[in-house]
Amino acid sequence: MTDTIPSWERVRGMVPVSLCDWPGKITCVLFAGGCNLRCPTCHNASLAWKWTSLPNLTREVVLADLRRRKRWLDGITLSGGEPTCLTGLDDLLADLASTGLPVKLDSNGSAPDVLARVLEAGLVQSVAVDVKGPWSMYPELTGQTLAADAARDALGEVFGLARAYPGRVYFRCTKVPCLTPEDLETTRAQMPQGLPLHFQEFVHPRSSDDFS
Repeated sequence: MTDTIPSWERVRGMVPVSLCDWPGKITCVLFAGGCNLRCPTCHNASLAWKWTSLPNLTREVVLADLRRRKRWLDGITLSGGEPTCLTGLDDLLADLASTGLPVKLDSNGSAPDVLARVLEAGLVQSVAVDVKGPWSMYPELTGQTLAADAARDALGEVFGLARAYPGRVYFRCTKVPCLTPEDLETTRAQMPQGLPLHFQEFVHPRSSDDFS
């Protein structure tokens, strides 16, 4: 799902320094508003669905800040929301890459064609993809916005990308409250052989103040 809103208009949050968003790297995290899913446990709900209420970060200011701090950063993470929904995502990623810093993209994996495009173009060096849970639970986990078969098909394509770009695509699952230990095992079991799944603890959803 895309729209005609310019990509930089959707950049509505920034964490200047993060030690946990790109394993092993110190990054600046940018958050793009808007999402195609309605996950009831969304960590960034205000950003995903009410992003217009958050202050806009202008292209010139963000890029100048990144270039100024380049020597202390290992990379940039573009998160959301869901960045693959953005019109002009390629241009936004190219702008970020112009700083000379590697770029990582966070995604829910629902648009494998977009992920394939930015990987092929070399616009991102890493992609982190969320596997929400067992395929059968995707309707519940995404607020009835992604059917089980659609999730399985989309993530199946992303698994193929992980094989095509070794070491550049990794998968994670958040232990949201509705997932039982058995659900987590089912989620792990649906991963293809050789593609690890990293489990992360559920953190209470953040407020909009955390993006400033």
